[in-house]
Amino acid sequence: RATVDGLKQLQRPDDVAALVLTNTAVHQRDDQPKPLAITTTRARPFLDLLTARTPAFVAATTALSRPALPQDVRQAFAAPYTSAARRDSVRDFVADVPFEHDHPTYPRLQAIAEGLTGVSVPSLLVWGTRDPVFSRRYLDDLQTRLPQADVQVYPRASHLVLEDAPEGVGVIWSWICEHFPASASDTEAVIDQQPPRFASLAQLEVVATAPHTPAIVELGGQGAAINRRDLSQRVDTMAKTLHARGVRRGQRVAVLIPPGIDLNTVVYALWRLGAVVVVADAGLGLARLGSALRSASPDHVVGIRKALVLARATRVPGVQISAEPAAVRALLAEAAAYPELSGEPSDGHDVNSDTSSPVGAAEGDDALAAILFTSGATGPPKGVVYTRGQLRAQMSLLRDTFELADGEGFVAAFAPFALYGPPLGLPCAVPDMDVTAPHTLTAAALADAVAAVNATAVFASPAALRNVVATADDLSAQQRNVLATPRLVMSAGAPVPTELLRDVKALMPAAQTQTPYGMTEVLPVASIDPTTLTDEARRDEPDGSAHGSDTRASGVCVGPALEGVQIRIAPLDAQADHDDLTDTPGVLGEIVVRAPHVKLRYHRAWGAQQASARPQGWHRTGDVGELDRHGRLWVHGRRVHVVHTSQGPLAPYPVEHRIAALPDVYDVAVVGVGPAGTAQAVVIIVPPQRMGRRDSVLADPGLAARVRAAAGVPIAAVLIKDWLPVDIRHASKVDRTGLARWADTVLHGANEGVVHSVTARLRGTRPAGQPTTRSR
Repeated sequence: RATVDGLKQLQRPDDVAALVLTNTAVHQRDDQPKPLAITTTRARPFLDLLTARTPAFVAATTALSRPALPQDVRQAFAAPYTSAARRDSVRDFVADVPFEHDHPTYPRLQAIAEGLTGVSVPSLLVWGTRDPVFSRRYLDDLQTRLPQADVQVYPRASHLVLEDAPEGVGVIWSWICEHFPASASDTEAVIDQQPPRFASLAQLEVVATAPHTPAIVELGGQGAAINRRDLSQRVDTMAKTLHARGVRRGQRVAVLIPPGIDLNTVVYALWRLGAVVVVADAGLGLARLGSALRSASPDHVVGIRKALVLARATRVPGVQISAEPAAVRALLAEAAAYPELSGEPSDGHDVNSDTSSPVGAAEGDDALAAILFTSGATGPPKGVVYTRGQLRAQMSLLRDTFELADGEGFVAAFAPFALYGPPLGLPCAVPDMDVTAPHTLTAAALADAVAAVNATAVFASPAALRNVVATADDLSAQQRNVLATPRLVMSAGAPVPTELLRDVKALMPAAQTQTPYGMTEVLPVASIDPTTLTDEARRDEPDGSAHGSDTRASGVCVGPALEGVQIRIAPLDAQADHDDLTDTPGVLGEIVVRAPHVKLRYHRAWGAQQASARPQGWHRTGDVGELDRHGRLWVHGRRVHVVHTSQGPLAPYPVEHRIAALPDVYDVAVVGVGPAGTAQAVVIIVPPQRMGRRDSVLADPGLAARVRAAAGVPIAAVLIKDWLPVDIRHASKVDRTGLARWADTVLHGANEGVVHSVTARLRGTRPAGQPTTRSR
């Protein structure tokens, strides 16, 4: 019946206003395995037994859910099928699945599949990716047939997606309201002007005016270097082989290669072919890395050996292509057997023949270019989709803001930025360090990287800079002289302590220290050199009257908005989550941004995209803060970390900064314990020396009194901990959500074993060296 109704609707498309589909399928490719659960049940010896004579098939459907559905829900699903006679329809349904070409339903299902391609109505696909029947490949198939479809994926949901993820019901209703508003007034844009655009986006070339100038220098391993001309030729050669291996325009290709020449070669070659590069760096951790890549459903996976092993172990789809150094050389040599990529290839796919731009000058700005993943510091990593135009806008803004002129050298101590040097015309050095552990960058390794390309600019995370300062005593006189030459040091990924930047300047006296603020969804947004803020400027804060003359009372100053970027504040309101924006100084709320380089959308996360893109054309960052009267932005922390007390919202950064000034505090975090509206603020202190095992994690009365006096707000408890858990990617973002669970467990009087169990489950990593990395 469903097949017949579907065919009729396709023949009368005016009757279909929109489509909302959960886990299902309209097509089964002959070269792909059939779902085992269906083929087994459908086999002649089992069909009648499992579907009609017993309720096995009905029961198995609800048994797929994890966690298990409540018994009354399972009984409700089974209620219509309590007898063999009532289960005849189940048997007939399973028997009617048209796997074979001679099956009587096969032509009709093929007609529906082919006809669906011409359906252009708004569509929403809500999918549980743990479904053993309708797996991701059926979602991929539907997306090719309904390219206009919005997608909401629930990685933990199975066959009954709306039972496993009931929040999907709200997403569907929101989607319906979005496309069919109750009145015309509901569709009016809150902000009527269009997002600003750069007047012209520079052509970003791999080969600039000096073809023999170094493009990339690798300092780790055996060391290697390549000039701009050879890199361009290498990209062209790699593109030929990848095309021969089946990579096509628009396909998603996961790239799992350490920063350096091979990574740049493969990424630029993929952009040359018009493919979409999927990048999820190892800093996510192995489990999250696999989950992120699986969610992107790549058509190909290009990576080193251990990355491909991980991809197989975590069931990441896609044809695998080895990118071990020897395998890359073999791929380049293989290209000699293939014709040039020009004109129309024999398979009819148009291939971009332009080799001058790594982001495909022949492609329109609206073509997809990349899926990047967030760090997952406050939840599962989300895929962020960028177009080619947005990447061009981002690189143009970086170039213009920091005056990165052609010929300057660049040290990239953070993996993604290693891709930006060559297209900006900057010789790029990749330091000898473990890119998955930023704190492994030493002062000597940084000096060697600076010397390799005569670098004038350096990008490194706060954790990397902290270790550079800590290992400065090991520098030779020559290395110290080298570090005295760069004019710019950039650091981002987490708030950067001004004290750390002053230490960096002592080591690199010619350098301006900039802390560009942004996130995976939009970077950069604002920037400033915090060391230039005088005490008078610091006191001139948005709400200085409330905090007196404390020079660090209002969080982290990240500077004014950059050119083409607009920053507004969505005030925190306990009564509503509205879309009203303001630029009034001193108003605390969520930071909202609009710019040409804001992400296109989240990948297969329609609900998250809708929540973040409010008002239309803006991006809600998830950070809270305020603007001062000079237009400078002050960040107070993440919105999810705001403590909603009975006196109002309390953001962590300002309180933490006041407490961090105490001499007996090495690091500090403020978390909330209790329900929103009546939550209590709890301070967790890391002392300068490890405390080891002790009878209590409560601070002694003297320290607790000093902390409360410095905090300036009511504090329910002061706890002591040896370290604060931080994210793996930047080794700087404190897991306050995990700390809140730990504090709640401690304050509820759990026994020592429970406390240690909660401690072990804290997300993130434990920093090396001192008890923790200072995160402010």
